[in-house]
Amino acid sequence: MDNIGLVLEGGGSRGVYTAGVLHHLMEEDIYLPYVIGVSAGACNGSSYISRQIDRNRAVNIDYIDHPDYLSLRNLIKKRQLFGMDFLFDSLPNQLEPFDFDSFYEAKEEFAVGVTDCMTGEPVFYKRKDYSKDILTVIRASSSLPLVAPVVPFDGRMLMDGGISDPIPIKQSEQDGNHKNVVILTRNRGYEKKPQSFSWYFRKKYKDYPGLLKAMEKRHAVYNETLQYIFEEEKKGNVLIIQPTEKLEVGRIERNKDKLTVLYNKGIVDAKKMSLELKEFLS
Repeated sequence: MDNIGLVLEGGGSRGVYTAGVLHHLMEEDIYLPYVIGVSAGACNGSSYISRQIDRNRAVNIDYIDHPDYLSLRNLIKKRQLFGMDFLFDSLPNQLEPFDFDSFYEAKEEFAVGVTDCMTGEPVFYKRKDYSKDILTVIRASSSLPLVAPVVPFDGRMLMDGGISDPIPIKQSEQDGNHKNVVILTRNRGYEKKPQSFSWYFRKKYKDYPGLLKAMEKRHAVYNETLQYIFEEEKKGNVLIIQPTEKLEVGRIERNKDKLTVLYNKGIVDAKKMSLELKEFLS
């Protein structure tokens, strides 16, 4: 499986679909040599690398009703809808321990995409770059504007990697992967619309011109990337795993039943494509 990448889109709560797909890959002992993800994709990808087959389900579903995970209380008290300290400290270090030893001993490359708030450009951190700071980098990649704070790291001010490069297939190609398995969290036919920004948004991030610029062109970058992926699929260079129907789960979802259905959908869809996937990898 040399020169084959696994590309993981973000999508907030929609990422439980990716978690389901990765569950099946782990069940089948399928580990691609290169994994790259942004936001929720990076979160799910880290547990894939550490070989913790049930951890993504537990983190994304079992704890979703915990008041420190996602609540208006967080927004009022800490100015962040998602409890980032809970997600990237309490959960991985205490409640649902992340296997750091297995992660750092794994042979696979794991790249995480973030957005540089000053330049608006994507930045990708690999093992040699983040060393033992993987949680900080994933936290930065998962920090959405308005609901999470900017994360300082490596002399930069960083936020959600999905803003500047929502589906980082071209970075995977640049790193030498001629073929890619791409897990999307939207159904085929989806097209991202332009987003309007309030005066408050522009005022809040006035010191981060790159972030504002990246947000303004985000829809165009997303749609252009999708088009490129579909073209590469026709050439046989890309295998896409994605929901077959429009999702009932949005970016922010607290309904455990809906999340569980989507998680199981990811498992089922991956199983249906199992033979096609193995042929693609061979």
